[in-house]
Amino acid sequence: MQGQSLSDLNLTRHADGPLPAFDVNHLTLPEGIAAATLDVPDGPASASSNEHHATAGSYARKILQDQKSLYLAPFKPTNFKWDLLVLAGTGALIAADRHIEAQLPGGNNYSVVSNVVIGTTAGALAGTWLYGLKTGDSHAAELGYMEIESLINTFLIYTPMQFIAGRQRPGEGNGNGDFFRHHSLNTSFPAGHAMFTWNMAAVAAHEYPKTWVKILAYGAAATVTTTRWIGRDHWAGDTFAGAALGYFIGSHVFHTRCDPELDKGCSRPKGGD
Repeated sequence: MQGQSLSDLNLTRHADGPLPAFDVNHLTLPEGIAAATLDVPDGPASASSNEHHATAGSYARKILQDQKSLYLAPFKPTNFKWDLLVLAGTGALIAADRHIEAQLPGGNNYSVVSNVVIGTTAGALAGTWLYGLKTGDSHAAELGYMEIESLINTFLIYTPMQFIAGRQRPGEGNGNGDFFRHHSLNTSFPAGHAMFTWNMAAVAAHEYPKTWVKILAYGAAATVTTTRWIGRDHWAGDTFAGAALGYFIGSHVFHTRCDPELDKGCSRPKGGD
């Protein structure tokens, strides 16, 4: 090994099986999650697909790009009607939260249902992604990459909202659902289970726009949202806001990162950045 520096070393695929790609000057994610060191054919479809095979640094840049576009999206004139709908709906429900809460039935098993449904949904999507990686199914692989990117973006929006809102859950404090009482992630607004499940559902339903997929995906999201509310883990306004934000983030990431060669519902132009 004399005459070679560490930066000259690069472990690549050998005849007896694949080894993880490693280069001290170009750190890559594990094979199957990233393949930036492999050459891919030129062309719009290849360039779009290769977005999902990125180095850790470029993946972080993608997330920052997503965050910028997500925070700017509500200020686009085409989104004003949706902004108004979400803000009006959330405000109306927050104003009526205590009255709505008083009408809910008793019971304490709803939280278990929501946890099982969100866990099953995440497991099914992870299984689909692994299937795509193993079999070379581009659709399934793209689904997995976009789910991960979308969930990271959801967390980065959910976290500051939780710290800023600091709302008490039903049954906490004076029972009025006061805001600005906590400074942690485990608060009531926005509803996290609803936000993350609707996010996963939106990506899956856009990637596979079939009726049965939409029914399963959105049915799971609706079940999680409803059980978190009926189980008194959140106020009605919290679950509505969480569901709306999750759906919006998932849809936005899909249309930003989808491959028009694979996805008929992709609004991204072929060969777009």
